[in-house]
Amino acid sequence: MFKIKSFFNQCVRVWKLLRKPSNTEFKTVAKVSALGLGLIGLIGFIIQILMSFFQ
Repeated sequence: MFKIKSFFNQCVRVWKLLRKPSNTEFKTVAKVSALGLGLIGLIGFIIQILMSFFQ
Protein backbone atom coordinates (compact mmCIF):
# COMPACT_ATOMS: atom_id res chain seq x y z
CA MET A 1 0.00 0.00 0.00
CA PHE A 2 2.87 2.36 0.81
CA LYS A 3 4.40 1.90 -2.66
CA ILE A 4 1.15 2.80 -4.38
CA LYS A 5 0.72 5.93 -2.27
CA SER A 6 4.35 6.94 -2.85
CA PHE A 7 3.98 6.41 -6.60
CA PHE A 8 0.79 8.48 -6.64
CA ASN A 9 2.51 11.31 -4.73
CA GLN A 10 5.39 11.30 -7.23
CA CYS A 11 2.94 11.42 -10.14
CA VAL A 12 1.17 14.41 -8.60
CA ARG A 13 4.49 16.20 -8.07
CA VAL A 14 5.50 15.67 -11.71
CA TRP A 15 2.04 16.73 -12.94
CA LYS A 16 2.38 20.04 -11.08
CA LEU A 17 5.71 20.74 -12.81
CA LEU A 18 4.37 20.17 -16.33
CA ARG A 19 3.94 23.12 -18.65
CA LYS A 20 3.32 23.64 -22.33
CA PRO A 21 6.58 24.14 -24.25
CA SER A 22 7.11 27.41 -26.05
CA ASN A 23 7.14 27.48 -29.83
CA THR A 24 10.93 27.80 -30.06
CA GLU A 25 11.45 25.04 -27.50
CA PHE A 26 9.16 22.73 -29.45
CA LYS A 27 10.95 23.48 -32.73
CA THR A 28 14.34 22.84 -31.13
CA VAL A 29 13.25 19.48 -29.74
CA ALA A 30 11.74 18.52 -33.10
CA LYS A 31 14.95 19.44 -34.96
CA VAL A 32 17.17 17.51 -32.54
CA SER A 33 14.87 14.48 -32.72
CA ALA A 34 14.84 14.55 -36.52
CA LEU A 35 18.61 14.91 -36.62
CA GLY A 36 19.07 11.95 -34.26
CA LEU A 37 16.64 9.81 -36.24
CA GLY A 38 18.38 10.68 -39.49
CA LEU A 39 21.80 9.93 -38.01
CA ILE A 40 20.70 6.52 -36.76
CA GLY A 41 19.18 5.77 -40.17
CA LEU A 42 22.40 6.81 -41.90
CA ILE A 43 24.47 4.57 -39.63
CA GLY A 44 22.15 1.64 -40.38
CA PHE A 45 22.37 2.33 -44.11
CA ILE A 46 26.18 2.43 -43.99
CA ILE A 47 26.26 -0.86 -42.08
CA GLN A 48 23.93 -2.42 -44.66
CA ILE A 49 26.15 -1.26 -47.54
CA LEU A 50 29.26 -2.59 -45.81
CA MET A 51 27.60 -5.95 -45.13
CA SER A 52 26.55 -6.27 -48.78
CA PHE A 53 30.18 -5.78 -49.89
CA PHE A 54 31.49 -8.49 -47.56
CA GLN A 55 28.96 -11.17 -48.51
